[in-house]
Amino acid sequence: MSIPDDARVRWANLVDLIATARTHYYVDDQPTISDAEYDDFYAELQRLEGRFPELVSGESPTQTVGGQRSEMFVPVEHLERLLSLDNAFSEVELDAWWHRILRDSGVDEELLCELKVDGLAIDLVYENGVLRSAATRGDGRVGEDVTYNARLIPAIPQTLRTDNPPALIEVRGEVYFPLEQFELINTEQLSMGGSVFANPRNAAAGTLRQRVDRREEDLRQAQLRSANSARDTARLDRITAELDFARNRLRGLGLIVHGIGAHTGMSVTRQSDGYEVLATLGLPVSDRVSVVADLQQAKEYIRYYGENRHAVDHEIDGVVIKVNDFQRQTQLGSTSRAPRWAIAYKYPPEVVRTRLLDIAVSIGRTGRATPYAVLEPKRVAGSTVSMATLHNAEEVQRKGVLIGDMVFLRKAGDVIPEVLGPVIDDRDGTERAFVMPTHCPDCATALRAMREGDVDLRCPNARSCPAQLRERVFHVGSRSALDIEGLGEKSARALLECNLIGDEGDLFTLKAEQLLTCPYFTRAATHSDTQRQLGENGVRLLAEIQRAKGQPLWRVLVALSIRHVGPTAARALAGQFGSMDAIRSADIETLSSVEGVGPVIAEAVGEWFAESWRAEVCAKWAAAGVRMHEEVLTQPEGVLSGISVVITGSIPGYTRDSAAQAVDQRGGIVTSAVSSKTAYLVAGESSAAKPSSKLIKAEKLGVEVLDADGFARLLEHGPGLGA
Repeated sequence: MSIPDDARVRWANLVDLIATARTHYYVDDQPTISDAEYDDFYAELQRLEGRFPELVSGESPTQTVGGQRSEMFVPVEHLERLLSLDNAFSEVELDAWWHRILRDSGVDEELLCELKVDGLAIDLVYENGVLRSAATRGDGRVGEDVTYNARLIPAIPQTLRTDNPPALIEVRGEVYFPLEQFELINTEQLSMGGSVFANPRNAAAGTLRQRVDRREEDLRQAQLRSANSARDTARLDRITAELDFARNRLRGLGLIVHGIGAHTGMSVTRQSDGYEVLATLGLPVSDRVSVVADLQQAKEYIRYYGENRHAVDHEIDGVVIKVNDFQRQTQLGSTSRAPRWAIAYKYPPEVVRTRLLDIAVSIGRTGRATPYAVLEPKRVAGSTVSMATLHNAEEVQRKGVLIGDMVFLRKAGDVIPEVLGPVIDDRDGTERAFVMPTHCPDCATALRAMREGDVDLRCPNARSCPAQLRERVFHVGSRSALDIEGLGEKSARALLECNLIGDEGDLFTLKAEQLLTCPYFTRAATHSDTQRQLGENGVRLLAEIQRAKGQPLWRVLVALSIRHVGPTAARALAGQFGSMDAIRSADIETLSSVEGVGPVIAEAVGEWFAESWRAEVCAKWAAAGVRMHEEVLTQPEGVLSGISVVITGSIPGYTRDSAAQAVDQRGGIVTSAVSSKTAYLVAGESSAAKPSSKLIKAEKLGVEVLDADGFARLLEHGPGLGA
């Protein structure tokens, strides 16, 4: 089936939007859309890929877990992969999941119900009862090493409470801030002139992912200097206070464990038994877990906590339901991203009423003009909300809101709030319609759609629009880009307002003498100084800029703010071409042929490099020593090198993950959808008994179908004679 151009464009936009949202949520701890909006976009992407399976690729968020890890931390490979959970938003969807369970197992299943903690996933590994490592989820396979910080959290035991510990146990859980602690943190943030956290999850993520070790090293260096210089006493006091502050934040984190990964030296048969074992080991398990006989009882649990969710001392956004028996879990298996034996029932967003005071427009780093609601502050889902995105002028019109309206505002336990619509009965005639500006509010350039069919208006003055320039500079330092600590929103603004840089191209040539002319980067003179000195902001920024020059090529690509180019596409481009010059020289056809790129991203890359001033940015960075080359990645060699395989149904001797791993280890590529590029469809027992859509499509396209024996021969011998 030929894929319409509008479907390709929408797919690319959704992939970019979701990937960007994941980066902001998982990596930057600065979400940009609500959970409800994210779920809507994700569902739309699933529907689009269902209509056009050829769109499915490794780039799609439907094929991946979580977000990218930050390279601010050392990578840690999980002993067993951390999967995501499929969601149900209604009892109808919950019933459909249950019917699949009954179909695949043939018997009623005992279920375990637990609250879905709105925190940050963590993976703990204990060896002989001693904490060996702590890591974030990352992409499910590789996370960030946060062991140093985890050892400062009282809720995480350093040693297990037993004389006979298991030789090895991998424990999964959530770190979180109790709501009372979260309120204290935001009060503290305001008192210090900082910005408040949107929700407890973000506060927990930001706290756990601090570089306390770097602060301790800064303190050691400051102590050495202070021994010889009295003028550094103030700096020493400041670093000490910052370190104490970071440690105290970590001590306020809680932990609830909810799963067991790899383990040796212990044996349990049920999820609930596993929780009992974890509790005896001194690990904090939830006291709100319930084992129920059937789905009806699970629904009663869901309804109870839906009515009493604010009685819990931590934020929740739903209920997790699991098949309790471990053997049944193994039989049911997993997809590429989620277990079939578990599901998360998401509660409907909390809805409140507040006044829409105004609608303003902000300009992003790629020029997108985004209307946002200015609201009468209102408390909802654990935090006070005063702004909410409205995406574009069409969205404002669709929602039917007028400036001055009383509006419905929702927030799903969670992240960025969303205006749902007006309370029409409360209108008194003083309300007025929003008029989308025709010109950029920051540089007065006429706004326009950049492509036919685009609903977003953008400012085309990419080079000199103050808002775009400020956001691009800020983005260079973000965790998903070059990860420059100290290059935040305030420092980006200061660099531009003090005329220290003309654009992002000048960042890597900054000198201390320049920073000394800007108050933000200096400190007041002491009795022994005659002039202002470089402050902590300036010292840190210069050191981090120097460190960032060695970041890998894919990060440099992300930092350039090329439309649609997030970490996934950047890695693919860097791995394929190996240098910035090679990427710049490649034509659109060559770029689009790269797995994980495609025509939309390829066109965006070509357009970006076509503008001479952007080439100047690259040239400045290269001249300053920023890394512009990368080792070209190669596909693992093996009997299946470059062969595309789709796996469906249950295969004796394999879980879904282990079957995919077997293909991957031999150089093959496992995808979730059958297309013209698929070489083999491996159809397991359940698929053969009842032909799936994948099997039907494979037969239609002439894709070779293998049973379990054929799969074994393929793994051993490769294509041709092997299959």
